[in-house]
Amino acid sequence: MGQAAFKPTMTSANYLSWEAHQPERHEFVGGEVFGMAGAEDRHVTVTGNVYMALRQHLSGTPCRTFMSDMRLSVVAANSYFYPDVMVTCSAADLASPLTKSEPRLIIEVLSPSTAAYDRGIKFSHYRNLLSLQEYVLIDIDTRTVDGYTLGTDGLWVLHPFAAGQTVVLASVALEVTAAQMFAEV
Repeated sequence: MGQAAFKPTMTSANYLSWEAHQPERHEFVGGEVFGMAGAEDRHVTVTGNVYMALRQHLSGTPCRTFMSDMRLSVVAANSYFYPDVMVTCSAADLASPLTKSEPRLIIEVLSPSTAAYDRGIKFSHYRNLLSLQEYVLIDIDTRTVDGYTLGTDGLWVLHPFAAGQTVVLASVALEVTAAQMFAEV
């Protein structure tokens, strides 16, 4: 019988030092590093549309909206991610220029290669964030949205939005129409 393949691992401190010198972004999950692939124009456009709606809505508040170049630390999962869009209202996050760790809202725009991961393992890691109130998955192909909100009982509740419906982002009190979300797509 053969031996299990050796998987080299990296510490989070080594990852942060290494990542600072890389031309591309990499996610870090439990000691393993994964390269981030580029996105197609529809993905980037929807991400930008949602970012703009949130940015304008939250202007003048303590909350800040960030796009996919901002790193998110999930300490309890020993992981770092680059969500498509996230909102934080945390003073600690505002004081940290390179990494956020207390988002209120995370949004991922699905692609065929990452949809299962975003719905499964990544969401399980995100649920370790005590600040997280809402997780939203946008499917460009079907133009549907699945919003998960954390209930007062600690359970995550799915709020599906059909194609053409206005999406309610309860954690930031914003409604985004389908026309806004999918403009120019």
